[in-house]
Amino acid sequence: MRFVFMVICMALTIQLRAQGDAPLKLLAEEDYTSAPDSSFLLLKKEYNRALEKKDPIAAARTLQRMGQLCFHLGHYPQSLDYHLQAGDIFRQQGQKALQAANLNDIGLLYFYNKQEPLACQQYEAAYAIYNELHDQAGTAATFGNIGHLYEKEQQYDSAFYFQRQALHQYTRIDDKKGSAKIYENLGSIHEDLEKYDSAQYYFSKALELNDNNIARIEILNNMGDVLRKTGHYQEGIAQTRKALILALETNEQHQLSGAYRDLAKSYNLMGMHDSAYYYLELSRKYLLDTYSDENSKQVALLQTVYDIEKKNSEIERLVNTRKTTRIITVAIVVVVLLLVVLGLLIISRQRLKIKNERMESLQHRHKYETAEVKLKEELETKSKELSTYTLHIIQKNQLLEDLRNRLDELIKDDKRDQKKQLKQILTQINASFNHDEYWVEFRNIFEQVHQSFFTNLKNYCDTLTPNDLRLVALLKMNMGSNDIATLLGISQDSLRVVRYRLRKKLNLAQGESLTVFLQSL
Repeated sequence: MRFVFMVICMALTIQLRAQGDAPLKLLAEEDYTSAPDSSFLLLKKEYNRALEKKDPIAAARTLQRMGQLCFHLGHYPQSLDYHLQAGDIFRQQGQKALQAANLNDIGLLYFYNKQEPLACQQYEAAYAIYNELHDQAGTAATFGNIGHLYEKEQQYDSAFYFQRQALHQYTRIDDKKGSAKIYENLGSIHEDLEKYDSAQYYFSKALELNDNNIARIEILNNMGDVLRKTGHYQEGIAQTRKALILALETNEQHQLSGAYRDLAKSYNLMGMHDSAYYYLELSRKYLLDTYSDENSKQVALLQTVYDIEKKNSEIERLVNTRKTTRIITVAIVVVVLLLVVLGLLIISRQRLKIKNERMESLQHRHKYETAEVKLKEELETKSKELSTYTLHIIQKNQLLEDLRNRLDELIKDDKRDQKKQLKQILTQINASFNHDEYWVEFRNIFEQVHQSFFTNLKNYCDTLTPNDLRLVALLKMNMGSNDIATLLGISQDSLRVVRYRLRKKLNLAQGESLTVFLQSL
């Protein structure tokens, strides 16, 4: 909590430098702890005065300080609200230095609310502005915040890098108070790493440069912790007692509790349990005092003031918007009337359009049904033609088969003067079996009846020969083996061989019906 307080003070100092001779005074550090309720009321008055004077920058600075006070008291939602309001005004007014300082405050808020990625975004935005303005003090403060963020995430290499960058900036501008804070941060990192000699060195440097009593309390407590951890109990107690005296002088309740707790730890390690118990009870007492009834009343008052302020802002917003509501209402009524008239026109036109489309749809439907009936009739006619044509081919081939058989018998006869002529007739008959003219006409009719059949078959297997296609077409028509053999002019045994080869080309599994497969295409 003390780190929070110190960073707030540092941020306020940076703001003071950026503001120059500001008309509003910054609250003294002790005002935050001694009388937070009265401090908040004073800030509220200053805010109202800035609004009356129409001074947005002064109002924003006051909002920022109100946010810092709420932050110090642990009211993070209220604090974030005030800081965001201040940030919007700083951005609108082009006050980049004030905006950057406010971003650092918001980053600290997110950090203590366990939202490290959001805190890092605010610090990066603040750094970008300070870097643009060549503000070394602001850049150093931001580096210190980023380094502290990495320290809490135990990324010590990055923490060291940013703290050293901050120290370099503070050294260049001879800012002893800023350097003191960075030395303290470096000491804290070394203490985490259990490098106690280095930690003690940096804490000593911080104490040497820092003349702020509240900041010195935390440094002395840190030095006492290091000495206790390294077994130098008496020296550690001496440092803690110095911190205790300063805490009593400044009425720092949290630091008093911490100092008594550190003394109790040291005496316990030394075996002086009575003293340890005594200081532990004092620590507990001051810790309870921190959350006493008086503090609860202050918190309640602060919450009440904050709620009243929000309600007043809401009332003011409603009053401002009421003036435009009437105009908007009239405009809405006019627009609604126009929309109603337009809607009626659109509905009327839409109904007419639907009526016309319905008539056109009925006409198209009638044409479609007529065309469908005609197509069915044509398909039936083609199917009959295909069956008739196939029957004629079968009859022709059967006749030719009979003639061929008879001629075979005549050839076997010993009448040699007839053999030559008979052989010529037999050759003509065999040629007629393989004539493609009838098959071309047959295929044209077949494709009209069984549309896209050959296309689907080709997509499945594109290595089929014309003879394969003839066999496939006849199988598709569910013709018997005898008729197929007659049409193709081959024997039953040859037909079985041809069917077997066709199954292999189609990659049909054993037992899978060739006819069923073809019917599915």
